[in-house]
Amino acid sequence: MDALLAALADPARLRLVRLLAERPRPVGVLAQLADARQPQTTKHLQTLERAGIVTSQRTGQRRIYALQSAPLRELAAALNRLADQADQPAGSRATYDRYGNSLRLERLAAQEPGWADDRTFRFHRSLAGRPELVWSHLTEESLLALWWTPDDLRVSELVFEARPGGRIVQEYRDTEDVDGSDVVAGRAEGCVESVRPGESLGYRLSPVLPDGSTAFTAHVDMVLAPSDTGTDLEVHWRIADSTVDSADFIAGIEIGFDHSLDKLDAALATLATDPHDTDSTDTGSVK
Repeated sequence: MDALLAALADPARLRLVRLLAERPRPVGVLAQLADARQPQTTKHLQTLERAGIVTSQRTGQRRIYALQSAPLRELAAALNRLADQADQPAGSRATYDRYGNSLRLERLAAQEPGWADDRTFRFHRSLAGRPELVWSHLTEESLLALWWTPDDLRVSELVFEARPGGRIVQEYRDTEDVDGSDVVAGRAEGCVESVRPGESLGYRLSPVLPDGSTAFTAHVDMVLAPSDTGTDLEVHWRIADSTVDSADFIAGIEIGFDHSLDKLDAALATLATDPHDTDSTDTGSVK
């Protein structure tokens, strides 16, 4: 496939492919139609033949070239599979486009400080597992690291002191930035405000801008209630202290946190189906 793509990447060779798609032709005619010198055309045809795109045979003093359709059909099928994957209704491209639409709207709205103050976001999940188990996933650093960031990011620093006045630090990088050489993808700092183990949790969290200032402050309240199937989790976000530079962050709250809760739901569902896994939830500290 790589050789095929490399051969087709040259505009002159692609022009020859188009000519051969019409009918087989000799080198001299191809050179004339492509407005190129014959030796140069011969070299291009040899490259295409090595890639399996064309075939040739000698007829008297002439060499006739013809197009091989099978490699092109295989390439088209491979490209169609990539396009289908990108266009999946719940795929990453759909999320990307949804965020782009939200981003444009929020940037238009962010004209002055305080523009998003008192904006609220609400989330609900019916989770597997008792409130005590859900609580541990909301407050223990090793378990928070499993779900608190989207799939394309990884936690590089995480502090969550689950007590009133406790410190919160959330820093993350791209998943492919394994050595930490790229810039930090995001950082947020905050403070725990209220704690009722197994029942409710309140904290504030502020994304940090590149200059060290905060973009906005999110006041987050989580309420847990036992249910017949496990635990009902209600989450309420309220925005305060929004700056003009907070638009990009606020545009991603609904999509980003909703996806994080999906990961929390999946992690708890796995434990519910294999209760022995409850002993393996300690993944070590995250620093």
